[in-house]
Amino acid sequence: MDEFSLYVLDIVNNSTRAGARNIRIFLREEGDDLYFTVEDDGCGMSEEQLARLRDPFFTTRKTRKVGLGVPFLVMLAEMTGGWVKIASKQAAGEGEDHGTKLEAKFGLHHVDFLPLGDLCGTVTTLIQGAPDTDFLYLHTRGEKQVRLDTKELRQVLGDLSLAEPEVLAWIRENLAEQYEQMNQV
Repeated sequence: MDEFSLYVLDIVNNSTRAGARNIRIFLREEGDDLYFTVEDDGCGMSEEQLARLRDPFFTTRKTRKVGLGVPFLVMLAEMTGGWVKIASKQAAGEGEDHGTKLEAKFGLHHVDFLPLGDLCGTVTTLIQGAPDTDFLYLHTRGEKQVRLDTKELRQVLGDLSLAEPEVLAWIRENLAEQYEQMNQV
């Protein structure tokens, strides 16, 4: 993967495949570091699955025999002087707390770190692929931020699906405008 946004897409897709109804994506630029967090309320992972998660020859998917997203994310983080932490909890019964939280730190200005890429397109694609899932996306840099909360959008849109092309176009444009403001000096 040649852009960080593709790592975000891959990791968050794991959450949607795990049946998450609520996914929170946080990017925080702080000095020379980038912190990336994904929290979901999906089915969670067993201790065995969690222990094998960094193994590229382990996946829960039936369509292929390798799972490279997390191992590549770990490699990128470690190459840039960072780390990855993953915690997960499976529900033992109906209504119990469950889900997964991935946290990572990257050297934002390290020679091995990738360009951030098309984060607007990534968030839009995630919403398009899982329009019934609620996403909270927050990217902060100092006092500036880019924020999108699909729960708030649903309140305004009513019965209109987030997967409608006009809605997706508005989401992408709104994120692009926020990034433009964030990048102004």
